[in-house]
Amino acid sequence: MTEVPGAVTHPRFPARRSVPRPASWWGRAWQRAVEESAYGEADLRAGRSLARAGAVGQVTAAPGGLLAAVREGDDAWTTTVRVPVLAPDEVAILVELVAAEAGRLPGLLAGDLPHQLVEDAEESGVELLPYGGELAAECTCAAWTPPCPHAIALLSQAGWLLDRDPLTLLLLRGLPREDLLAGLHARVRGADPEGGPDEETDADVETAHDAALRAARILDRLDRGAEVPDHLF
Repeated sequence: MTEVPGAVTHPRFPARRSVPRPASWWGRAWQRAVEESAYGEADLRAGRSLARAGAVGQVTAAPGGLLAAVREGDDAWTTTVRVPVLAPDEVAILVELVAAEAGRLPGLLAGDLPHQLVEDAEESGVELLPYGGELAAECTCAAWTPPCPHAIALLSQAGWLLDRDPLTLLLLRGLPREDLLAGLHARVRGADPEGGPDEETDADVETAHDAALRAARILDRLDRGAEVPDHLF
């Protein structure tokens, strides 16, 4: 997967003794899709074991897919997963649906994916959550049937990312965070008959964005075991 605008590279996850069940409903939906995509239970177990062992390098998430190096023994493999992106008209519908209710944008930026938003999107013909057959994996290893355990390890860690931040799911589907915010700003300005900004709505967008950035900094420090300064709260 070549470099794509909007791509986000996440630090490598350290080894974990165990991984708790996804806390969010969308995280569990992603997990089911990964299970559906697997050729067999043995591949699933092997992939999850690699993910827990910290064998996956930095994970790059971008519109349309995932990329990471996965180490197994003395070898390292380059693994990619392609996820279908939404068509431009579907992206526009999704932006409209996020704007349709005041609490949806702050919720997304704070780490919540409203179930009603996904239902409304599906009713409008926009599928956000992928199913197993849509997760097309490739790896430089010699596995005969994709996804190989290395791809399952990557998909598993991607699930950890989007369980914490549902905007990762929107990014994979072709709507990066900054594009979402830009689309909402453009919609607000377009709704003004004189072409000027709606200051109250714009302020809501900026406030939600700032809150999300603070939350991301706090989560990053907690993940690294670093102390969180009082000013971030």
